[in-house]
Amino acid sequence: MSSFLERIRRAPSRHPQFQPGIYHYQSPPEDPRNYRLHLRVESNGEGVLIVNAATVLHLNETATEYLFYFLHNLPAEAVGRRMAARYSVDRRQAEADYRELAERVLTLVEVPDLDPVTFLDFERRQPYSGKIAAPYRLDIAPTYRLPQGEAPESAPVERVKTELSAAEWKQILEKAWQAGIPHVIFTGGEPTLRDDLPELVAHAERLGMVSGLVTNGERFAEASYLKALLDAGLDHVMIIMHPDNPHAWTALKNALPEDLFVAVHLTLTKENYAEMAEYIQELKNLGVSAVSLTTIAPELELELQGLRELLAGLDLRLVWDIPVPYSSFNPVALEVANSKPPQGAGRAWLYVEPDGDVLPAQGVNVVLGNLLHDPWEKIWKQAQAYQP
Repeated sequence: MSSFLERIRRAPSRHPQFQPGIYHYQSPPEDPRNYRLHLRVESNGEGVLIVNAATVLHLNETATEYLFYFLHNLPAEAVGRRMAARYSVDRRQAEADYRELAERVLTLVEVPDLDPVTFLDFERRQPYSGKIAAPYRLDIAPTYRLPQGEAPESAPVERVKTELSAAEWKQILEKAWQAGIPHVIFTGGEPTLRDDLPELVAHAERLGMVSGLVTNGERFAEASYLKALLDAGLDHVMIIMHPDNPHAWTALKNALPEDLFVAVHLTLTKENYAEMAEYIQELKNLGVSAVSLTTIAPELELELQGLRELLAGLDLRLVWDIPVPYSSFNPVALEVANSKPPQGAGRAWLYVEPDGDVLPAQGVNVVLGNLLHDPWEKIWKQAQAYQP
């Protein structure tokens, strides 16, 4: 074990001189690493560092303080003096510890496949375990409208009959940010059917949130629309791929060269499983780096496992926990009796329907409150009491 990590662990507990809350760092435009860090400081002085809205690290009080200074670009010399005064440690050693910790975090940014447990030697829990002040992500469905040709019963429009306005969604985003939620994903329905989606993404960007989008991608075939979302600050997108739709391939080819993390969702069916390996190879050839792969046919479980092994062999990352929109082609398994919600439901993420009602996850029809009208504290208390 590294000596500097031993020192950080042994340092006496002392609450930092800054307020609990969420702190955000966006790398400058000239930095080719293009990364974001969110540090959420809990009331007990411990912290949660979220790297690029993906890697979650639980930190003790001393490491939290170091990372707070790092996010605020405090010079190592100044950090060494502060830590020496507060903890009665050698100033030069504190300065060296700070530099080494900063270098390791930046390496984690550059090489995301590193295991933080062994590389940083910090406690890293699953996002849905432990006591946290707020979830790490909010999945928002601003609409349940579906693309032309989708069966109306594919989305729960009979249960959710209203959509909030752009101004109301902005209030929800602000409430989420104030609660300490650093990451929002716009899903649906088809969220690009709302003309104000770029406006909502831009508002999330102004707040400091990482923003993602789950879409069939067809509007990405319009260069002007894709540019509007990129200018608004969209960080990542998952394209729900219908491989037999040429517009989907056009949209994917338009998105991949942009400054945007692109993942693709594929649903394995009895009609397409024979060609699925070919589709996956084509995604790899185009430069896709991450794939979500599911099936709606239990009899295809063996084929599904074989395709997941193919993804691993092609060095394509398998994405597990991003929501998939309601549609006839990608039905939400949670609507089926006796199905189990994903482990992070109600803990790592929450789901907001078009009318503002909060569910533990998409398809888990347990209303925890309404994020527009109810206090955040009430909703989070209900979420913590939720038992799948």
